[in-house]
Amino acid sequence: MKHIQKAIKMELREHKSSFIVYLVLRLLVIVTMVLQFFNGNYENVFLCVLTLLLLIIPSFLQVTLKIELPSTLEIIILMFIFAAEILGEIQAYYVVFPFWDTILHTLNGFLAAAIGFSLVDFLNQSEKMLFKLSPLFTAIVAFCFSMTIGVCWEFFEFGMDQIFRMDMQKDTIVNCISSVALDPTKSNHVMMIRGIKDVTVNNTQLGLGGYLDIGLIDTMKDLIVNFIGAVTFSVIGYFYVKNRGKGSIAKRFIPRKKSEEKDFLKIVSKEGKV
Repeated sequence: MKHIQKAIKMELREHKSSFIVYLVLRLLVIVTMVLQFFNGNYENVFLCVLTLLLLIIPSFLQVTLKIELPSTLEIIILMFIFAAEILGEIQAYYVVFPFWDTILHTLNGFLAAAIGFSLVDFLNQSEKMLFKLSPLFTAIVAFCFSMTIGVCWEFFEFGMDQIFRMDMQKDTIVNCISSVALDPTKSNHVMMIRGIKDVTVNNTQLGLGGYLDIGLIDTMKDLIVNFIGAVTFSVIGYFYVKNRGKGSIAKRFIPRKKSEEKDFLKIVSKEGKV
């Protein structure tokens, strides 16, 4: 275990740019954690501890899986974690900036497609594989992988909302409803109500300025932007494989296998030190 910890520390220092970003974000998280502790927000303190652990994951994966993450991909992953947990949750950016969640879900679709793409690319380059996927099928697998991750995350949000009432699937104010449930004849005709100004619940006006949609629009919007991110990288990845590694953009996001001289676990296991 100590050998892995040393390897992770060495991995963190291998790329100066991502290491600097890691140090800055780690410092900001620690400062936030201290402030939240003195303010008595212990749930946020736990969130900060979780963020500190998540920031180590890119380096941990590189060591344990023997892969090399491009600095661009690693920095974006670190920023994504900070933006989602610290800025989004603790600083309430999800509420203050309505587009914040949309940006993160779009980026998630893009990054998940890059990861799914790299998994297939690793298999394609393996001599043990009896068959190899074409560039088109590689892109399709990457797209499907990204969309599956996005759907599973929406399942998680829905579960947290239903079980713990957390409202992860943010509500949307709408001014028009179309539903067959409003048809008094029960003949499956769509009835529409336009210009909704307010809603009364238990004889109390909510003062929202419209009808409160309970997460459906937010969920579909998240999946749509995830789709956009997944398609974008799948197209980039397609041309990357078709031209066999000539795409400069794709190289910044596709993990690759570590070369022998950079395989820290082998160095550690042979020499017993780093």
